[in-house]
Amino acid sequence: MANKTFDLDDYISQRKEKDPEFAKDFDAGYEEFKIGMMIKEMRLESGMTQEQLAEKLETKKSVISRMENHSEDIRLSTLQKIASVFGKQLKVAML
Repeated sequence: MANKTFDLDDYISQRKEKDPEFAKDFDAGYEEFKIGMMIKEMRLESGMTQEQLAEKLETKKSVISRMENHSEDIRLSTLQKIASVFGKQLKVAML
């Protein structure tokens, strides 16, 4: 029996071609995931803990954890505050 490798990117591409609903849901979920990862990356690059970021944003550590891991329903005003903490600018695009 031959050992077949599994390429996740190929699978996702093929599935998106065959299933428009999957494509829509996948793309939306991926965008939310990217936002959380960007927040976490900026925090780690600055050597900041979740507690420290929460303190700067006047919120709780659990809120930071939820943003980094689920990133659902983050307000634009909150993203602006996060960008400001890290000396960044928030840019929003509709493509």
